[in-house]
Parts: sequence; structure tokens; C-alpha cells
Amino acid sequence: MTIRIVLADDQPLVRAGLSMVITDIPDLEIVGEAGTGTQAVALARDARPDVVVMDIRMPGMDGIEATRAITAAGPTPRVLMLTTFDDDTNVYASLRAGASGFLVKDMAVADMVAAIRVVAGGDALIAPSVTRRLIGEFACRPTPTRRSRRIDGVTEREREVLTLVGRGMSNGEIAAHLLIGHATAKTHVARLLTKLDARDRVQLVIAAYEAGLVAPTS
Repeated sequence: MTIRIVLADDQPLVRAGLSMVITDIPDLEIVGEAGTGTQAVALARDARPDVVVMDIRMPGMDGIEATRAITAAGPTPRVLMLTTFDDDTNVYASLRAGASGFLVKDMAVADMVAAIRVVAGGDALIAPSVTRRLIGEFACRPTPTRRSRRIDGVTEREREVLTLVGRGMSNGEIAAHLLIGHATAKTHVARLLTKLDARDRVQLVIAAYEAGLVAPTS
């Protein structure tokens, strides 16, 4: 299966560099490039990509607003945000807008390709290191950045699983931690996605944070 990609970044050199890398990967195809958030939204609608690689910072409609518009239209395409974690304070807002993960602009080519494939396959990409940064960055911020979230209807075991998801654990790690089978852990995560109306694992991390299950020292 060929993964169709739209690149959205206001810097032509960044787009050119990403395009050069992606063009050499047999199962990846660039179907459009955008220099603004408005163009990205239009391309997401017209070119029907599987993944939009979206820069957070763009003039006019920024990547966060563009992501919100794209994800509101349906489950696809999925959005991978381009960021530099060292100085970007918009990571949490990107997740809330519906982003399914992140690409760091100086990451290795193999990691970038893997991230695109993971997100195109319907999963979310959020490493434990990113989770810790999100929590540390935003846990102490006042409303409206931080909002209280109710998790009524979640069982005690699902609450435990949600806490571990919030800490960035994979299904395998959750299974080992709780001494349950991998398939059981996966089932708990699937039920949490349904009960909390979350589109992917990233939004479960947000739910765990907003419900107070995860703290900066977790």
C-alpha cells in the first residue's frame, strides 16, 4: 500500500528536504505541498492524503488551526506535527486539535519514515519522553489550558490502564506492569477509546492528564 502524504510548511527548503527524503521511499508518495494552513486544509480535502505532515508555526492559519479543521472533517487524513520540542510551547494544543503524533525536524530519516507509517496505519505516535515533556510543560498551567475531565463509566482496571497510557507505556509494557496478557491490555485500551470518545492513543494521554491521573512526577 502506498501512503499518500501532504507536506505543509511555510519554509520551501524544509518542504524540499522532506520531499527529497520521502520520494526515495517506495511506499511513500507526496501528493501535495502547502505553504500555509489554509492551503493544507484545502489539499487535505482535495488530494485525499493518508497523512498530513504539518508545521505548527505558519502565517495566517497556523498548523494547530489547520489540524483542527482537518480532523473535524473525519478520521482521515491523520496529522503529524512538525516541531522542535526544545522551544515549542504549542505541543499540547496540537494534541487537543487532533494531531496523532510529532516529527522533530532534525530526527533521523528512518525514524521519520517509521512515524509516518505508524500514523498512517491508524495508531498514534507519542513516546514516553514526549509524554513527560507534555506533562511537565502544562501540568501547572491554569485554565483554560488545563481542564478538569470526568471519566465516569471507566472501571478500576481501565483507570489503571489509562494511567499507564498517560505515562507513555505501550500495550506490551502495560501488560507486563499489570501482569495481564497483551491482548487483554489492547482490549482495555480499545474500550477506553470508545468510552472516552478518543480518536487515538494521544487523546487518551490527554484524558489521563486532564482527569488528574498523571502528574509531572509520574
